[in-house]
Amino acid sequence: MAGTRGFGVDVGGSGIKGCVVDLQAGTLVGERVRTSTPQPSTPDAVADVVAKTVEQFDWHGPVGITLPTVVKQGKALSAANISKKWIGTDAHALFAERLGRQPNEIVVLNDADAAGMAEIRYGSDIDRSGVVVLLTFGTGIGSAVFLDGELIPNTEFGHLEVDGHDAETKAAASVKEEHDLSWEEWSKRVTRYLRRLEDLVWPDLIIAGGGVSKKADKWLPLLDVRTKVVAAELRNDAGIVGAAVAADIGVQH
Repeated sequence: MAGTRGFGVDVGGSGIKGCVVDLQAGTLVGERVRTSTPQPSTPDAVADVVAKTVEQFDWHGPVGITLPTVVKQGKALSAANISKKWIGTDAHALFAERLGRQPNEIVVLNDADAAGMAEIRYGSDIDRSGVVVLLTFGTGIGSAVFLDGELIPNTEFGHLEVDGHDAETKAAASVKEEHDLSWEEWSKRVTRYLRRLEDLVWPDLIIAGGGVSKKADKWLPLLDVRTKVVAAELRNDAGIVGAAVAADIGVQH
């Protein structure tokens, strides 16, 4: 790796989190800073929060930033759980300008892709060969797909149609909270979603991430699917860690 420390910012539908990252251990250095995502979550409003987050740490090196969008060549091409004004925005240029960084010091990538990169690099030593799918259950459902450890960027499997509905509108963690579903009720929805995913991708392993992974023991045993499902090791910090890794190695999809 180019450095021993990096900085990542994870932009989500409900919160924006940032911290210095130990790139050798894949852990946060000190306490992360979390700010509620501004509403409306326009590019300018989000960029302001990201800039203030970085300033709080007096960090002057490269910065990796995740977005809940498809990101190609630094441009946001979709908008899930974030303002539609992001679509078509040159996010890379926006953050470079707002953070006062050179273009090569900013990397922008999909949030689930970042979380997946962190899990593959620093997670448990379960065999990660073949097709591995990481799913982040939060405001929506993010996905990251790896083939023998190599990322296939910008998959959007949280938007699979299941029983006539966008999957994340029925099985995201936010839906459990909004409708006060029991773990049993919610796990049935997740099972239905995962079975649909299994029939399309046939993964060798599914990693369940997002904030709800902290309570994996409450719902993973309730799933009825053919694929092995494990909880993400880095839990809800994976996006921050993956963003810092991406910035350190210069990944830009």
